Amino acid sequence: MPLALLAVLVASAVAMTERNLKRLLAYSSVAQIGYIMLGASLVSAAGVSAGILHLFNHALAKGALFLTVACLAMRCSGLRLEELGGCARRMPWTMGAFVVAGLSLIGVPGTAGFISKWYLILALLESNLWPVAALLLISSLLALVYVWRVIEVAYFRPPPEDQAEIREAPLGMLVPTWILIGASLFFGVFTRWSAGLARIAAETLLGGGP
Repeated sequence: MPLALLAVLVASAVAMTERNLKRLLAYSSVAQIGYIMLGASLVSAAGVSAGILHLFNHALAKGALFLTVACLAMRCSGLRLEELGGCARRMPWTMGAFVVAGLSLIGVPGTAGFISKWYLILALLESNLWPVAALLLISSLLALVYVWRVIEVAYFRPPPEDQAEIREAPLGMLVPTWILIGASLFFGVFTRWSAGLARIAAETLLGGGP
């Protein structure tokens, strides 16, 4: 559990200072793996099922985020934050997908990321670990900071003066990206399948299943 919390807090703090988009998302992935391991460290059906559920829900959000990075890499000169100024005006579908996936990463209600983090908080409270639950909420605020840094540059800063005119990513990239976005929104509302299967898997791993 201490190592899981360390991964969540330190990796999130590093992501807040990172200026390369790929590295920012990579450090974010380290933090999200910390959430998964935090659930496993509880060694309870609620904790393990929350970890398994976050494994699935985070795969949807982070898969979409890395696809948006691939879209940006096809059109922009680089993936440093200062090189992404104004790209949302020219690539609205790409950056729209980034915003929704980023909200899931933060854990905003209505997205899959909220569901698994909520289950994890409930598991922590069930184990009477409310200080750890409080740290979990703080870590979500850290995620808000580094996701906002990208959104702020893409939507509210002008493009670099030496940047050539860019256009939206090809349809072949946008379709799979938005399929993952749709899945993240779907499983943020309809949780019976994902949460139910995660619970069955957790009980089986802990010896309580068939």
